[in-house]
Amino acid sequence: MYDQFYGFTGRPFQLTPDPHFYFESGTHRKAMSYLGYGLAQGEGFIVITGDVGAGKTTLVGHLMNTIDPNRLTAVKLVSTQVEGDDLLRLVAEQFGIEWEGQSKAELLRSMEEYLREQARAGRRTLLIVDEGQNLAISALEELRMLSNFQLGGHSLLQIFLLGQPEFRQTLFHSPTLEQLRQRVIATHHLDPMEPEEVEPYILHRLGKVGWTGNPSFSPDAFEEIFEYSEGVPRKLNVLVSRLLLYGAVEQMHRITAQNVRSVVAEIEADRGIDAATLAPLPVDEIVAAAATAVAPTPAPFAAPQAANETTPEWPSRAAAPVADGPAPFAAPAEQAPVVAPEVAPAAPAIDPEQLAALEKQIASLEERLVEQDAALRRVLDLLIEWVERDPDNAPNPANSRTWAA
Repeated sequence: MYDQFYGFTGRPFQLTPDPHFYFESGTHRKAMSYLGYGLAQGEGFIVITGDVGAGKTTLVGHLMNTIDPNRLTAVKLVSTQVEGDDLLRLVAEQFGIEWEGQSKAELLRSMEEYLREQARAGRRTLLIVDEGQNLAISALEELRMLSNFQLGGHSLLQIFLLGQPEFRQTLFHSPTLEQLRQRVIATHHLDPMEPEEVEPYILHRLGKVGWTGNPSFSPDAFEEIFEYSEGVPRKLNVLVSRLLLYGAVEQMHRITAQNVRSVVAEIEADRGIDAATLAPLPVDEIVAAAATAVAPTPAPFAAPQAANETTPEWPSRAAAPVADGPAPFAAPAEQAPVVAPEVAPAAPAIDPEQLAALEKQIASLEERLVEQDAALRRVLDLLIEWVERDPDNAPNPANSRTWAA
């Protein structure tokens, strides 16, 4: 693992969002400002959107870490494609409300009572809904209805909605969501990072795991990293993680632009192999190849036998008794038709270069499977070693209370 080679205390570019590595780029700073403004207002909806991998979940995790639980009760719900009634049950479950056997009216009363208890204890309640693009219109309407709960003229529930760009299209163009739109007090779209933010982002994450300058990066390496990742944090994490692995394998202590280009070529080649292997067969190309393929030459027909040639003796029927009178006219025997041998269907012509490329792809896939199997075995060995060395801190699935709707 590259973290061992470079002496890191952890892996700084994992795909799993971790608020510990939160980096405040310009666009994330604006988003945090809007979220802070929303918290100060204590009511309404805040909408944050961004492309896949833009850092929405990490942003929310960072926000959750800054919240004082004595003043604000915050719960997070990762939404799925559910309708309104199911969403209410999911929200109730996140609040710790027992909903089994309750009608919708009873469930709403239980949720309102819970929110009132929080308010009487001096705590506001915040609901954060991630992956909002998966919500049905009816589910969004139920969220709006929940925001109606009040006590003494103050809203009991504030809601943050996060989603991909298509969620903004649904929210602001659906004719049935006009009332919800009127309650949106702030929106922000997370843009990719700027080119000058890539170097601070990488060094910030490396610094979180004890990086002391090994490996170092040439200035043009950061430019190449931005060129490929386009400033999207998740794409950047994938590239730099592969880059550090490449450096560890090659025992490198300085990363250059050429190294970045080599790793990018490997990533693109991997994706090309996967696409070619998993894609369905091109039917049109096969039909065209079959139409243009040269059919094998059929075997020549046997030449007809000449009249004066000796014919083989064939078994004949016993002579019929001779009848009195002239023999009746007999029609000449009909000549048996000559049947051509059946020709096998022509096989499509195969380009030797395409065949060689396919064989190369198969060999590469087999090599990757071997590498993945070795990596999995190594991970299992490490987990077993961890459990045996420190059983008290080993993960226990029975104690996990991670909620994901």
